[in-house]
Amino acid sequence: MRMHHDELRISARTVEQLISEQFPQWSHEVVEQIETEGTVNAIYRIGTALTARFPLRASDPGLVATELERETTAMKELQVVCPFPAPMPVATGRPGHGYPLPWMIQSWLPGESATQQGCAQAEEFAKDAARLIRALRSAPTQGRCFTGPGRGGHLSDSDRWLQTCFHESQELLDVTSLRALWERFRILSRTQADVMTHGDLIPANLLVQDERLSGVLDTGGFSPADPALDLVVAWHMFDIGARSVFRDALGAGLNEWQRGAAWAFQQAMGLVWYYQTSNPGMAQLGRSTLTRIVNDAELSITLPTVR
Repeated sequence: MRMHHDELRISARTVEQLISEQFPQWSHEVVEQIETEGTVNAIYRIGTALTARFPLRASDPGLVATELERETTAMKELQVVCPFPAPMPVATGRPGHGYPLPWMIQSWLPGESATQQGCAQAEEFAKDAARLIRALRSAPTQGRCFTGPGRGGHLSDSDRWLQTCFHESQELLDVTSLRALWERFRILSRTQADVMTHGDLIPANLLVQDERLSGVLDTGGFSPADPALDLVVAWHMFDIGARSVFRDALGAGLNEWQRGAAWAFQQAMGLVWYYQTSNPGMAQLGRSTLTRIVNDAELSITLPTVR
């Protein structure tokens, strides 16, 4: 089932043809589709050392090429400070054989993807996640700041999106209570300057081994944003005990902590209804994140009251 109305189709055979034509040095490698809950790219493994990422949604090829260039730069920039293994860009492919967009080859990173339940009480993983975020923040912004729509700027900029989510979730969630919660989240103030962030610390982008963080994926979004943005991992992955360990290890103050919950809420609200039938795993992530937020007693006590 397609996740998006403009979703592109690509097969292993097409990937083999593109590689054979554009990168003959890897034409002898076995191509295998990797089943993931990802929503942005189709992933194919090339042999034992490489992966190919194909954007899933139709777009202007020139814009996609520009975005892949930006991602390549971001991945290399993150690599400098990241204390955990992360993929590196290797090459960029051209459209062809019916696939209309540029695509990327990057290094393969072994490991198992984390899950919202598998690491729920993993305190050492929580400490690793805090270490990751501190390291990413250490990178200089070089005068850059958050630009564009989406998560990472001002919470209230998401008002229109949240209204769509509330409307679409009427039969799925307790929308009345969630609306009231967003009204308290959206007015949270911020004095902290932008820092470098991963931008999408969901479980699928973190690899785990023996309940420790072993790798970081999808690093092309490394860019300046609200420091609280990467705190979404706290509610996407951890129950109260590990969440407290994570907060202590990061040293997050109350306002930053609340904004992290707000960004997690903003993301989770979109996951439930949008992927309800097309990607149940992502929809369930949204539900579990919202449950953790709603049941967080500290948030209910400390959030500002709407006047």
